[in-house]
Amino acid sequence: MHAYRVLVVDDEPKVLSTVQMALKVEGYQVDVAGGIGVAKERASKETYDAALLDVSLPDGNGVEFLSQLKAESPDVVCIMMSGQATVELAVDATRRGAIDFLEKPLSTERMLISLRNGLRLRDAEREAGRLREESGQIRELRGDSAAMVRLRELVARAARSSANVLIHGERGTGKELVARAIHESSPRAKYALEKINCAAIPENLIESELFGHETGAFTGATKRRIGRFEKAHKGTLFLDEIGDMPAPMQAKLLRVLQEQELERVGSSETISVDVRVVAASNKDLANECEEGRFRADLFDRLNVVPLHLPPLRDRTGDIETLAQHFFDWAKTRNDRPHARLSQDALERICRHSFPGNVRELRNLMERLVILCPTDEIDGRFVEDAGMVGGKPVASQEFYALGRSFKDLSEAAERIIIEQALRAHDGQMAATARALGLERSHLYKKAKSLGLRDT
Repeated sequence: MHAYRVLVVDDEPKVLSTVQMALKVEGYQVDVAGGIGVAKERASKETYDAALLDVSLPDGNGVEFLSQLKAESPDVVCIMMSGQATVELAVDATRRGAIDFLEKPLSTERMLISLRNGLRLRDAEREAGRLREESGQIRELRGDSAAMVRLRELVARAARSSANVLIHGERGTGKELVARAIHESSPRAKYALEKINCAAIPENLIESELFGHETGAFTGATKRRIGRFEKAHKGTLFLDEIGDMPAPMQAKLLRVLQEQELERVGSSETISVDVRVVAASNKDLANECEEGRFRADLFDRLNVVPLHLPPLRDRTGDIETLAQHFFDWAKTRNDRPHARLSQDALERICRHSFPGNVRELRNLMERLVILCPTDEIDGRFVEDAGMVGGKPVASQEFYALGRSFKDLSEAAERIIIEQALRAHDGQMAATARALGLERSHLYKKAKSLGLRDT
């Protein structure tokens, strides 16, 4: 994991020097400021994990700056410092987001303990938030077919190593779920799993996304950015749709895989990384190499452990198990505890070919739960819900007796936005462009529908 970056703001040079030295010894990256003006300038260009703030400064009040800092970066861990601490001042600072209030002269030991505990708590809350976001996703590799039994065996073997893995499968077969299963079953599980969809990021931004950039590296680079490789240090990086990576980036990725070193855009500093790469594609990359669209040497680096995900039509015996599993999940997710599938409905579902594979089946089960006006879902409603032939639901079929227009509209919007987000790997910017919406409007809409926590 990259070193935490800390901003120290104090008008006493001796305090700045002492705190800076103590933090650097502990491995923190430290920036210092002697006043509010310099601190604001630094915060506008850099993202900080934590800040140590004096209360009384020549050009302003540290508690007021605390409010501004937390408004712009809610996750920043803030600790106040003062030689004239009062209960009222400490309460006010805590109310504004400070985790501790240290009296001067400072005890460096207490400061380091407070900072360490604050960052640990912040990281734990972030992880809990990530798990909450993923709680609606079905991550298990389910199915009793021979193909799935074999796949689980291969995933378990691959997980025990640190070798790169290349996953191939049609859209909707669960490539990301396999990548997550590999990571979570591996010795790297306690470190980060970072994900990036190579097809969803503009060509001119993918290098920055992977390797990070320095302030001023290009137009719009107003802050240093830590890339996905650095964030995944000692963990796993999942490169989805690797077959769509631009040719220049393929060469740069190959170098990082070979040397386990990188430079951020706009920097000549070499950074060592220890990252396992799991890549995925729905393209035949061997054929792409023959056609000259994908580097053969990069393919060889990625294809150490190849995994093929079978389409649902090749394991039709798993459809009933998956359908019931997704149905139970959708009932809980959409507060329909009394919904049930008739035998006729289940039989019709099992006869479908599902060209969109497991993702299409999951979407169908949630659609049935949301739109069916009665507790029992029969075979006729399965057809009316737009399953047969993969046809979309007709506009008039969104109507359900007893549900208000507002509820029906929200249900339809939820389905559309969820499917669009899945299609763009959760990338809000790409989803907004595809839907013809402003990104801010999509964020607000997704939050109002309960699709985003923040």
